[in-house]
Amino acid sequence: MSELRETRLEKARTLASLGQGPYALRFEPTHRTADLQVDHADLANGQERDVAVAVAGRVMTRRVMGKLAFFTLADESGPIQLFIEKATLASAMPEDPEAFAHITSLVDAGDLIGVHGSLRRTDRGELSVKVKGWTMLSKSLQPLPDKWHGLADVEKRYRQRYLDLIVSPHTRETFRRRALAVSAMRRWLDERGFLEIETPVLQSQPGGADARPFETHHNALDLPLTLRIATELHLKRLVVGGFERVYELGRIFRNEGVSTRHNPEFTSVEVYQAYADYTDMMDLTEQLIAHVCQQVCGATRITYQGTEIDLTPPWRRATMHQLVQDASGLDFTGFASREDAAAAMEARGLAVPELADSVGRLLVEAFEQCVEGQLIQPTFVIDYPVENSPLARAHRSKPGMVERFELFIVGRETANAFSELIDPVDQRQRLEAQQARKAAGDLEAQAVDEDFLHALEVGMPPTGGLGIGIDRLVMLLTDSASIRDVIAFPLLRPDQKAEVPAC
Repeated sequence: MSELRETRLEKARTLASLGQGPYALRFEPTHRTADLQVDHADLANGQERDVAVAVAGRVMTRRVMGKLAFFTLADESGPIQLFIEKATLASAMPEDPEAFAHITSLVDAGDLIGVHGSLRRTDRGELSVKVKGWTMLSKSLQPLPDKWHGLADVEKRYRQRYLDLIVSPHTRETFRRRALAVSAMRRWLDERGFLEIETPVLQSQPGGADARPFETHHNALDLPLTLRIATELHLKRLVVGGFERVYELGRIFRNEGVSTRHNPEFTSVEVYQAYADYTDMMDLTEQLIAHVCQQVCGATRITYQGTEIDLTPPWRRATMHQLVQDASGLDFTGFASREDAAAAMEARGLAVPELADSVGRLLVEAFEQCVEGQLIQPTFVIDYPVENSPLARAHRSKPGMVERFELFIVGRETANAFSELIDPVDQRQRLEAQQARKAAGDLEAQAVDEDFLHALEVGMPPTGGLGIGIDRLVMLLTDSASIRDVIAFPLLRPDQKAEVPAC
């Protein structure tokens, strides 16, 4: 047990003996600190205002200067100074003649306390609560970090997010903006007649995306299950059942790698609108994201990692074929075989993966290698090869293509949408082709979902579907370089060095 922790434990025991906690049941603040700063901005330097206030929060800093002490107390809204005067406390707390000695000797940085008093602006212009009474709410046994920068601390920020939130206003603002973005998105959809309906997280047949699922087991039913990799197929069942506008915003689980833009557990929103197609989804997407940006950031022009991003609609729309041809000079519409396309790619120094077994799959590979990272301003990449889009409807005028788009911003895929495939015969053929790839070793390929196919045979109206990655969108809106910065508790390897001290 560390000496510092033992010292704080001894202070907790002392507080208990004095009837001062150290762990209170409740406290009733009358104000938030930020509200006090705004409401009393007119208080002149050196002046006091006899208004009763009670605030609660964490002690961030403390200075004791003889018969005066200055603490900084922070609640969720921000900090305020505590002006602690020995004579004032002695007069206001006659039941505790040593109140000043107790607050200055028994309260440490990191402790949660509640105080009441009046307001005073110091000669230096700092609005302060002139303390006339105090209560220990929770004694902290661990010190706050003195420094919070450098590579070693980056890992600690994710492992001990509570410390990061305490000492970093920027981190708190990131998660405040995330919450605002989610709320704004839900309100926008709700106001337009979309219903949020929850779908299963545990599934007997994963589907709706090319991804490797997490596997688990239901003991009572003796049933192998997976965590969902998408909400798509169940939301489409709801459309079959008669709901014309549905969505779900929730967690998705994919057993994949971890990077600055990937986390195995992430959040998405999927939206389905009957009697619509992918052009309607483009309009919906740019309107929705522009609205969320306006609500969260106050404008549709923002800066991300030093680059100005303009989210004001309308956004650029370009076909995948054209973008690849502009970037590489390769015209994939002219290749008669996979071998021809592969040879042309290799001649330009592009990698040709073995699993890319068709011209369409090679087109997507060329796009990812040559184009994706260059799409900084919002761009709808439209019209994808059918091989890469087993759930999208065949293009109405382009053989071998489907009516699909992906939205790219700052070189990252942010949204994905289709004119949904509603033909059950075509859908079965596509899923059977996927299942053959799965049997051949593609762990991310989809399988045949017989119940979903039965639902399509009952009849699904023409539908547009959309998925937006919430985490990547929040990265953009908060100028965050890593997805871990916008997920409160990202998945990490266990810290082998971590030790939890015994009490």
